[in-house]
Amino acid sequence: MKWTSAANAFELPMTVIADDIDEQGIAYNVTIIDWMMRAAIAHSTALGFDRFRYAELESMFVVRRHEIDYHRSARLGDELILRTWPSFMKAATAHRKHEVVAHDGTVIAKGMNVWAYVDRNTGRPKRMPPEVLESFDINQFL
Repeated sequence: MKWTSAANAFELPMTVIADDIDEQGIAYNVTIIDWMMRAAIAHSTALGFDRFRYAELESMFVVRRHEIDYHRSARLGDELILRTWPSFMKAATAHRKHEVVAHDGTVIAKGMNVWAYVDRNTGRPKRMPPEVLESFDINQFL
């Protein structure tokens, strides 16, 4: 996966809790996906696009693909920073990058999602309106 970190990424602090841990004492792989989704939703909300705003627009983003590289295990009690930023926005397709980083800077995982912007009623792709494209403009995060 080609990778460039964003200087102005959205950051969400996270502490690894018991429900995140598998039988081996490390965070489940699916938990890391959940963290990335939480960060994406928190970032969208911070930009003024919560579920109510998307309902007004009669649209929503849905994930089409996840891509994750795992670098190190996360363990119970680890203090993490979830970093996320949009890296591509065009028509009805958006890419969002993620980094899960320990407080000491150690990278736990890096990932990317491909999202489709769709009509809320039909589920069919829909062009993103200018206000969405402006709010998620990738240049403000680089």
